[in-house]
Amino acid sequence: MRKIVLPALAVATLGAVLLLPAAAAPAERAVAIPAPAQDVTGGKEQQVAVLAGGCFWGMEAVFQSVKGVHSVTSGYAGGTRSTANYSKVSTERTAHAEAIRVVYDPRKVSYGTLLRIYFSVAHDPTQLNRQGPDTGPSYRSAIFPQDDAQRRVATAYIAQLGGTKAWPRPIVTRVETGNFYPAEAYHQDFFWRNPTHPYIVRWDKPKVAAFRNAFPTLAN
Repeated sequence: MRKIVLPALAVATLGAVLLLPAAAAPAERAVAIPAPAQDVTGGKEQQVAVLAGGCFWGMEAVFQSVKGVHSVTSGYAGGTRSTANYSKVSTERTAHAEAIRVVYDPRKVSYGTLLRIYFSVAHDPTQLNRQGPDTGPSYRSAIFPQDDAQRRVATAYIAQLGGTKAWPRPIVTRVETGNFYPAEAYHQDFFWRNPTHPYIVRWDKPKVAAFRNAFPTLAN
């Protein structure tokens, strides 16, 4: 099953396609995991992280709620510019993953902290080529490091978390290489512009609430 995507003006007509009623939303939870043993230090005032973990609507909303994050853009990573649009990515033949580009201030929130949020609450890193109701490689768990330091930290953290047994299944997150391309305008800020959308209510509002509960000092 894939999420239903329409431009913002059409969202109000989606009442008949509820995946589950709002009352059935899952309990707010985050996986308790340690901070990374390694982290990226130094660098310029604005840095970039690119992360993929299922539908970008919820990923975007979680990281927009983090102190020190300047902006979050939904988009596609791993494929080519010519296929970086929703209709082509939805075919699951483009090598793209739905991803977010996070611009952040490392003096306020570190790359390692962003990864901790990513693994703990932003998605389930043990689901292979899917997240929740969405299936296919475009929903895979993947990190796209922007430099060698990020790659070292991401790789080391995956190994560190694998040793904690915090999840009942192995972590399947991949560390990949690929450019990021912004998604269509109607995908941007989708969570905030469409708070009653059935998908947002069922899958993403609990995720944002879980972040705020688990990391109150990091929430803006």
